[in-house]
Amino acid sequence: MKQKAIGIIGAGLVGKGLAIQLKKAGHTVKVANSRGPQTLLTFEQQTGARAVDISEVALNVDFLILAIPLKNVVGLAEKISYLHEATIVLDACNYYPWRDGQISQLNEGMTESVWVSGQLGFPVIKVLNNIIADNMITSSKPQAAPDRVALPVSGDNPEAKNAVSELVEEIGFTAYDAGNLADSWRQQPGQPVYCTDPRLKELPVLLARADKNKAKANRSRIQIILSKIPPEFSGQDLTAVSRLLIGLDVFKLKSWSALIRFGWAML
Repeated sequence: MKQKAIGIIGAGLVGKGLAIQLKKAGHTVKVANSRGPQTLLTFEQQTGARAVDISEVALNVDFLILAIPLKNVVGLAEKISYLHEATIVLDACNYYPWRDGQISQLNEGMTESVWVSGQLGFPVIKVLNNIIADNMITSSKPQAAPDRVALPVSGDNPEAKNAVSELVEEIGFTAYDAGNLADSWRQQPGQPVYCTDPRLKELPVLLARADKNKAKANRSRIQIILSKIPPEFSGQDLTAVSRLLIGLDVFKLKSWSALIRFGWAML
């Protein structure tokens, strides 16, 4: 493994989980948020990443990861205009209208990462958006583990996808080439691979089951679910429920237990 320099924009749960895993894999990590490095002292202590200003986060890095609310992508291009063309940009963002406001192009069916790429004026690789933040740590497993979680990697540049896939493998997940960027809608919220921690044999089947026509309604259901989740409900519990709802793990008692507890919370 060759050490890589990685910048992360976003210091929320996703950014935190990624920083921990990437540092554990031996990479150098710096992170920036919208409020400045002085607000990230605790984040630095918890992750080992170095907090920097947005004007530095994309400087001299091999990878830049976007882990921010999608609405904050607007205007980001100006702040990272110094981004080098050799840097690979990873889009780990998701569109949630109740948080991001209404984005007309996305409501009309444009693939989220295609929109992100257009906003940045830079190609991106869609990855790490379909896993619950906590599960970036709790679902990570060695390469030989039989039930290792597989994550889709979508993009238009084969070399960039291969480099990102290596990074995914290093943090404990099996990377799966899910096609070009335009098809990455199959891993967006509301689709079967979203928050279900699929295994490698399951992932292609779930991607094939994706239905663009149901995305809007399914995303609305996600809003209801997220608003009802009890504080003690873990990422693994939520994943267990999500897997049951798409027809997986129907013979696992732990999954049914999680569903019953979740159903009670919904009531």
